[in-house]
Amino acid sequence: MFVLHAFVISPRARMTVQFVDVAEALGITFKHVNGKSGRLYYLETMGSGAAFLDYDNDADLDLYIVNSAPLPGFVTDTPPTNVLYRNDGHEGFTDVTAKANVGHFGYGMGCGTADYDNDGDPDLYVTNFGENVLYRNNADGTFTDVTTRAGVGNGEKWSSSCAFVDYDHDGNLDLYVVNYLNYTIVGDGEWYDTSGRRIYSNPRVYEGVSDTLYKNNGDGTFTDVTQRVGVYNDGGKGLGVICGDYDNDGRIDIYVANDTTPNFLYRNMGDGTFMDLGVIAGAAYNEDGIAEGGMGVDFGDYNNDGFLDIFVTNFSRETNTLYHNNSNGIFTDVTYVTHLGDPSFLKLGFGTKFFDADNDGNLDLFVANGHVYSTVESQSDALEYAQIDQLFLGTGKSFFLDASEAAGAYFVMKQVGRGAAFGDYDNDGDTDIFVVNLNQKAVLLRNDGGNRNNWLMIKTVGVKSNRDGVGARVKVVTRSHTQIREVQTGSSYLSGHDLRLIFGLGVETKAETVEITWPNGSKQAIADVESNQFLIITEGGGVNTQQLSK
Repeated sequence: MFVLHAFVISPRARMTVQFVDVAEALGITFKHVNGKSGRLYYLETMGSGAAFLDYDNDADLDLYIVNSAPLPGFVTDTPPTNVLYRNDGHEGFTDVTAKANVGHFGYGMGCGTADYDNDGDPDLYVTNFGENVLYRNNADGTFTDVTTRAGVGNGEKWSSSCAFVDYDHDGNLDLYVVNYLNYTIVGDGEWYDTSGRRIYSNPRVYEGVSDTLYKNNGDGTFTDVTQRVGVYNDGGKGLGVICGDYDNDGRIDIYVANDTTPNFLYRNMGDGTFMDLGVIAGAAYNEDGIAEGGMGVDFGDYNNDGFLDIFVTNFSRETNTLYHNNSNGIFTDVTYVTHLGDPSFLKLGFGTKFFDADNDGNLDLFVANGHVYSTVESQSDALEYAQIDQLFLGTGKSFFLDASEAAGAYFVMKQVGRGAAFGDYDNDGDTDIFVVNLNQKAVLLRNDGGNRNNWLMIKTVGVKSNRDGVGARVKVVTRSHTQIREVQTGSSYLSGHDLRLIFGLGVETKAETVEITWPNGSKQAIADVESNQFLIITEGGGVNTQQLSK
């Protein structure tokens, strides 16, 4: 049962965290370039993403950012390229793209990162309009393009987000690639409104394309099993993906946010196949039965009841949508009940994630906003092209507070937001945010104050499971909270994230228990864990406490 609370604490009174843009100060000069030339190709509206990863295993997070490419009519002496920044701690970030051999020049969209070959270092997958790229980490500061050998180029499709997931629990990370539209530049860019003005097209005028699931064969190659396992559906127009065990049956499921078509909820049947239960489960449409313009997505237990809920960012005049998991396989749209409806109605959301901004033990939400159509302000008095991003604080009472205006000067600046990646880049025990803005400079939002509350950071190391422990569920119990997180790749929009999990403990000085359920079902438990530690937990083995490098 959901109750509207008449008395609501002011978000300004509750907010102790400030987010400060430190990108330029730390040497991050990346500016997204969509290659537009005034011809209004729909492709140029979608932007790109980024990923946090520790590619050199020095215990701090580096940053990979995807860029676009010139479109017909665009001329430049310096073609845009993807960029890898190495985190050098207090010295800032250094561009090591050329040295690392990851400066792809394709029309980039998104990226994902995980140790697909179980050799102890993170690899990198890049999605494009056109063939995708898999970079294997050589463990010497460089990467090798192994796309052809691995068999994961995905043809000439328009791919968007991706996620590494061990769907069959064989210890090898498989790869789910979201594909968007059956689109070609030829013939696009010639759309007009009723007044004869040129406008962008929209996803409804294109056919959908099925996503692709690649099974990891364990020898450096993958096999396309999309049709065999039941995830082939050419009615989808996918932009976001997240994997997690929504029904607590020990198997990893897959949720896909589609643009103007019903979202997919693929339940893992445990026999190597999936079944789309999105409509039956109430997670395909909003409460009015409308398929929305799904962009970004995440799983998270926002009310700490032990079940993963779903959050999806959508188009303007639709609201973002929060689906509450009723613990019986069914979801309920609780967007307005949780106070997330009105603040998002005129926004257009992209990158997003559940995370605990202030480490109080309740999950919060960040949304990067920005309209798709640069001409929208000439067509509507209510809608804006550049928009403010938003931060919603979880209250622990099944509703959220819009704390955007209280969270720092950044949240009054209008951007054209797209991908957003989350991770603790400065190793101070709270979560920072990197945002890619369309045709603008990127932003690194340092979390100042989140670590005033106590916390635990946990890294999982699989042995029988995949090396990253992707799919493991971690439960942290204190006197005041019981929280769950899962080690996930994907989520947000076109982006990848820190695989270390941060649990906010609030004023509690220890966790009574930390319990891990590994993908193969085995469990480990640790009692009386002191707060403000970074724990490395190895499957079936010991627990190491590591000093975070700052």
